[in-house]
Amino acid sequence: MTDTVLKAERRGAVLVLTLDGAKSRNSIGPELYTALREAVIDGSDDPRVRAIVLTGSNGYFCSGGNIAMLKDSASRPRGQVSSNTDLLNALIRAVHDAPVPVVCALEGGAAGAGASLAMACDMIVAAEGASLVIAYVKVGLTPDGGATHFLRGALPRQLVMEMCMTGRPMPVERLADFGLVNEIAAPGSALDRALEIAERLADGPAGALASIKHTVNMAEVNGLTAQMALEADGINRARYTEEAAEGLAAFLEKRRPVYR
Repeated sequence: MTDTVLKAERRGAVLVLTLDGAKSRNSIGPELYTALREAVIDGSDDPRVRAIVLTGSNGYFCSGGNIAMLKDSASRPRGQVSSNTDLLNALIRAVHDAPVPVVCALEGGAAGAGASLAMACDMIVAAEGASLVIAYVKVGLTPDGGATHFLRGALPRQLVMEMCMTGRPMPVERLADFGLVNEIAAPGSALDRALEIAERLADGPAGALASIKHTVNMAEVNGLTAQMALEADGINRARYTEEAAEGLAAFLEKRRPVYR
């Protein structure tokens, strides 16, 4: 069992979800996969919540799976172990597919499933000196939780191979050069900066943001023709919404739009 607990706090229209486990650097396991997934889904369904911030306490984001639990898993039936992996994948999908923007505030580092969780977010604000670690190879395992998908979508093949084959920590400063990390913040201030971004997004047009997120995510799998069709459907639906009416009127009237 991991010592990590999930803390939820609403700050205005932003839901802050914090992993808190001092002994294990906020490690996660099946119970946390489920709890965090449900918190993301429930938050997305709450009309008062227009953005989510994921973060970790104790100067670290998330160390991934508990090593002792991983070692013990070899003594259990494969079906049970596979179901745990399914729970992780369901969590990653919930974050990736959430209809509200999800911003990661990353201090210290993110390792293993914690790195996958960070990369599933829509934006990452990382503190100087933090790192992403894909160290499965050091214990004879292979990456999971979509790690190779997210890495390969943003980084050159050789750099992904370096991260996965050596397990060495990759500084967020280098990852920012490739766009995998959106912004570097001073140590201890990643959460404050992530909240600023989330609050700005929470003031935006929720319907349009949800459509943008879905459209960008689908670009990973669609060809040009399918993607243009999806974009056309999106803008043709959006033009009749109250959000578009307010946004266009505000632009023409040279004022700031106010979205309900």
